[in-house]
Amino acid sequence: MIFLKWVIRPYIYSQYFFQKFTKRGTFGADQAVYIQKPYEKTGNFVKDGLFKHHVKQFHESSCSVASIVSVVNTLLEKDGSLNKLPVTQQDLLEKVQTAHWKERMSDTGYKGRRGLPLQTLGRVVKASLDAYNIPYQSVETIQATGDPLKSERVKHLLLNRLEQFETQGNCLIISHFDQGSFIQDLHIPHISPVGGFDPVSEKVTLLDVDTTQADPYQVSFDTFYKGLSYNYNFMFRHFGYAEGGYIFINV
Repeated sequence: MIFLKWVIRPYIYSQYFFQKFTKRGTFGADQAVYIQKPYEKTGNFVKDGLFKHHVKQFHESSCSVASIVSVVNTLLEKDGSLNKLPVTQQDLLEKVQTAHWKERMSDTGYKGRRGLPLQTLGRVVKASLDAYNIPYQSVETIQATGDPLKSERVKHLLLNRLEQFETQGNCLIISHFDQGSFIQDLHIPHISPVGGFDPVSEKVTLLDVDTTQADPYQVSFDTFYKGLSYNYNFMFRHFGYAEGGYIFINV
């Protein structure tokens, strides 16, 4: 925790203020577009469910809990298994013990570590679906990469899956990304579900669970992938964070 306080925080704040001063990144032309009009149902049960069951994280490191509980409630309702009251974030933490999830959400973390790196997120997503007996075809954890050659295949698959989510409604995508690549905030790991995709403009809608984000927002596909593949370098790698990626749930 001392490493976090005296090394990481000064570094990420210096990044933030440098970009703000130079008007680069999200302080320049590459800004998210907020969607402030009320959501209208589309008939895509999964998409409609994610908007309906969207909640905000209860503290700065609990984005995984808010993201997964919205997915769990959406799929429980789709399966006809949702009780009168939806599953709460606390319900989820009490029920799913994988990766010391509840301890990671505490003030001190689990062995000093808070939040969920990508691979751990994938394990917790699968455990959450299993804990509530939610049927699914597969759960895949996809690591993004900034390598120009390797990224082409990853991008192509992601585009297909975003379109599948939007047009078929038989899958969900939980993104693990650099928050400062999408909005005017710090360059830190963050988790939120995808809430939409426009196949024509290739704009991706994020249902950001951060309490500071009152509305969903859209980013271009290129910006979306940039956020997924952001390299946190040695400091965050010390805590298990490399590039981000996404969890693909095929139902």
